[in-house]
Amino acid sequence: MTQRPVALPLGRRMVSDLIQTPLFGLATIGFGSLSIASSFLDKQGSLQHKIARAWAKTTVRISLSRLTIIGAENFKKAPVAVYASNHTSYMDTPVLFAALPFQFRILAKQQLWKVPFIGWHLDRSGQIPVDISTQRSAISSLGAGVRALKAGMPLVVFPEGGRTETGHPQDFQSGAAFLAIRAQVPLVPMALVGVYGLLPIHTRQFHPRPLKLIVGEPIDTANYTIRQIDPLNQSLRDEVSRMYYENGGMPEPEPQTQASTVPSALEQNQ
Repeated sequence: MTQRPVALPLGRRMVSDLIQTPLFGLATIGFGSLSIASSFLDKQGSLQHKIARAWAKTTVRISLSRLTIIGAENFKKAPVAVYASNHTSYMDTPVLFAALPFQFRILAKQQLWKVPFIGWHLDRSGQIPVDISTQRSAISSLGAGVRALKAGMPLVVFPEGGRTETGHPQDFQSGAAFLAIRAQVPLVPMALVGVYGLLPIHTRQFHPRPLKLIVGEPIDTANYTIRQIDPLNQSLRDEVSRMYYENGGMPEPEPQTQASTVPSALEQNQ
């Protein structure tokens, strides 16, 4: 069942509505404009990524929340990898851009490319849209991700495909596992804690709180084949869930069987 956010006191709502939200919008427009302009000067995307990080750090500060990174040493263990995180809020992307200390590309729903400034930045900075309208288009989107990994560019993926409505991790789609196996790079589990409550799914108001990004040990995919996507995908979800619950994400639900979805088209694309 979807959990409704606890109503903020009047004073806190006014701060969010009259100060934080307008500042967030202005920061997005300002940094987005800089990013688009810089794209004509920097074809590699490094300058745009620096601007995106500045935007992300600014918006996290605007949210009045402190971000702590646990397991940052694991970043150095896998310079090129698929970084897979749970998806809890619209603030997940700013938090990840603020936290990850290297240039990367994200795989995101194609619909985001239609959002002014954000979509323009995504397009000009070389992020990878995922079109899930058909299996053929989904496979094509993942192919672009594999090529980016083989060229030495790390990827960030939200395997759930959309934000959780309950705060608990949902079933993982198999795209992250597919990418890691196809490109023969490690799969790094990450868990975002506190972000679900910071900007709840049913409100546009900020609920400031401590935020955590937990970075797990890289999962070596060298011995996996495409036919082993299912167990790798389940291992990824289990590890992300473990880190999430053990670091105060939410009270862990009663054990239940989790189904792992592996599109048959992926197995056929060998």
